[in-house]
Amino acid sequence: MAEPICIDGSYGEGGGQILRTSLALAAILKQPVRIDNIRASRKKSGLKTQHLAGALALAEITGAEVSGAELHSKSLLFTPKTLRGGRYRFEISTAGSACMLLGTVLPPLLFAAESSEITITGGTHVPFSPPFDFLDRVFLPLLRKLGAAVQLELKRWGFYPKGGGEIKAYVKPCRGLQGLQLKERGSLQRLNISACSANLPGHIAQREIAHLEACLADYRGKTISNALASRALCPGNFVSLEAEYVHTVAGFNGLGKRGKPAEEVASGVCRDFIRFDRTGATVDQHLADQIILYMALAHGDSFFLTPEITSHLQTNINVIRRFLPVNIKLDRTSGAVQITGAGKAIEN
Repeated sequence: MAEPICIDGSYGEGGGQILRTSLALAAILKQPVRIDNIRASRKKSGLKTQHLAGALALAEITGAEVSGAELHSKSLLFTPKTLRGGRYRFEISTAGSACMLLGTVLPPLLFAAESSEITITGGTHVPFSPPFDFLDRVFLPLLRKLGAAVQLELKRWGFYPKGGGEIKAYVKPCRGLQGLQLKERGSLQRLNISACSANLPGHIAQREIAHLEACLADYRGKTISNALASRALCPGNFVSLEAEYVHTVAGFNGLGKRGKPAEEVASGVCRDFIRFDRTGATVDQHLADQIILYMALAHGDSFFLTPEITSHLQTNINVIRRFLPVNIKLDRTSGAVQITGAGKAIEN
């Protein structure tokens, strides 16, 4: 049996992304991994409920032997044996991010021999994680350009603190991802604006839509707006804006909270979009964190421009380099990221 790759979870950004990327690559490569100092940079270090759920989910998918899989554990040894697609259900008992758990299991399931249907419960729109809308309307369109076949469904919304949301994912095996060149984004085609309130007065979402439309007056004629009302285990409010360009999509989101005016939530989303639109970037900084792993797993070369080389992106790249023979070049001045993927090495 191969010796485990040892990963220092306190490195760089020091968050849960190190754990997710390490476990996903270990599962794909059937490579044992030991992760120490898990989430050491966080106020409450160690495995939280959502991180533990991700580790146990991958253990089920890969038949892995795992030690240290318990709440607040700061070390984890993960030894995968196989990789099986199929029908799975994973539950997070808190408002831990269902979307982050999906991000843990999705890369390996793309490389399984069988198709998969995954149901995940937990938080679907919660702080410090990509919301469902971002995954479905920003991340997945780009992942499909790399050659992945994935569909998502939002079955039930889940907000902090009770969670209780549910998403479903349908994943077909890929015969190898292909590199993607995103050197220019092209002209802006449309802005999709949506606001949702759960268990709250409907005027909240309507005010957010109205404020965004007013803030985006210079883009009049390109906006499509939709105010939604839903039911959830606890009140929640969410605003999203997807900017569709000729060659790419960028996403910007805001979560409401008690005492924060609806207009303030909408203003934050608007500012983030306008700041991005004034750059020449082809991938927003949050998408850059997520898509880099798939480009590293692909055949051939990929390229994108991001507004900022963040610590999250740099940390993820350093973890990827521990597992894969990839060549990744960064230009901090222009935000250019060049990747020569390891697709052939994975096949071998």
